Amino acid sequence: MSVYKVFVDGQEGTTGLQIDEYLRRRSDVTVLRIDPALRKDPAERARLLNTADVAFLCLPDAAARESVALVDNPATCVIDTSTAHRVDSAWTYGLPELDPGQRQRIRDSKRLANPGCHATAFILAVRPLVDAGLLPAEHSLSATSHTGYSGGGKKMIAQYRAALAALGMTDDGCGGASATEGGTTVEAEASVEEARKLLAPRPYALGLTHKHLPEMMRYARLAQAPVFLPVVAPYYKGLAVSVPLDLARIRAAGKVDVKRAAIHAVLAARYADERFVQVAALDAAPEGGLFDMQGSNDTNRADLFVFGNDDQCMLVARIDNLGKGASGAAVQAMNIHLGLDETTGLA
Repeated sequence: MSVYKVFVDGQEGTTGLQIDEYLRRRSDVTVLRIDPALRKDPAERARLLNTADVAFLCLPDAAARESVALVDNPATCVIDTSTAHRVDSAWTYGLPELDPGQRQRIRDSKRLANPGCHATAFILAVRPLVDAGLLPAEHSLSATSHTGYSGGGKKMIAQYRAALAALGMTDDGCGGASATEGGTTVEAEASVEEARKLLAPRPYALGLTHKHLPEMMRYARLAQAPVFLPVVAPYYKGLAVSVPLDLARIRAAGKVDVKRAAIHAVLAARYADERFVQVAALDAAPEGGLFDMQGSNDTNRADLFVFGNDDQCMLVARIDNLGKGASGAAVQAMNIHLGLDETTGLA
């Protein structure tokens, strides 16, 4: 069995830590580790980047570009989890389910751009409908994404955990919170009012220029960007993108006679053989009528749903924002590039 050398540049961040967690359980991978004192040493980072068969970049955009410039070994495959290269034509978009040829592109490329979490869910729901002609590329779309606060990185995680502590609660790290005995401390009580603000959904990117929009538009094959509203919610992880479709308006435009069942049929057929994408039964009723945003957590799975009626329907795509939305997707792309079973080390 081959043993592959892997380096995670930025392994202290949320995505890097999760990638490391996936890889530590595997016998076919050796994770190269940098001396903490040399984390910012370009020469040592360059040595490890060029020694690795696969290098994951879990860095901000500017730092990711700097790391790529350090790689001169043509055999090193770079998987960048930042936004820096997602719509760069010299890089391959690391979403295997994008179209039938994408896996081979990932296999052949040495520069892979890991998709964004919101973008992954949106594209998986929308792209098949555009390809099938059910959704005109020029149709104006909107989308709302609710995501757990882990998507905001270490600073936001700490902020939310402090808020929970102020309210006498603890984060279990798996998407839930529970009350603690004894109530809040005197110090925590001073921040209770601010903490309560965090424990409600908070829309952001209100200027409608979210950094995932370019890839959402490009890889869903849309003529214009959707009106997109992301919302950070008071749970650790789990993401669901909702895309409303006014089917009556699409029909009235005279371009396609689209019905809800046809939309579901296209999605079901497109992903029938995909191991990490599941299409629920049409109008699959959530338990109690309330949708579970965390139902795909701790998996590398995307779950797709179609709700509504023949005049209006709602597409919903649900993922774990730390799994299929980040680290799991990166490991899946690595597996494909190395010619391994893409499910290796993933749930």
